[in-house]
Amino acid sequence: MRALSFTAALAVAASLTVPALAKDRPATDQERASLEAAVKSAGCSGGRMEFDDDKSPPHPSGKFEVDDAMCGGQKHDLVFDHDFKLISKKAD
Repeated sequence: MRALSFTAALAVAASLTVPALAKDRPATDQERASLEAAVKSAGCSGGRMEFDDDKSPPHPSGKFEVDDAMCGGQKHDLVFDHDFKLISKKAD
């Protein structure tokens, strides 16, 4: 019975995390061009670019995330709004 409860709890936990992951998608070619310009304006380059369609109150149109961008020799995670304006820049 204990193993069944653990398995059920694990299944519920997995189902709760999958929808959150499904909201991220790679940036399109057009978005990538705008993001590259925005990343450069932030004094950075490169990074993995994706769009997070979470539609949370602070970001009702979603947001762009750039993970591991190089900024002054250090990796940073950058977040941009739907208009490619920098929201946050955090050292990795």
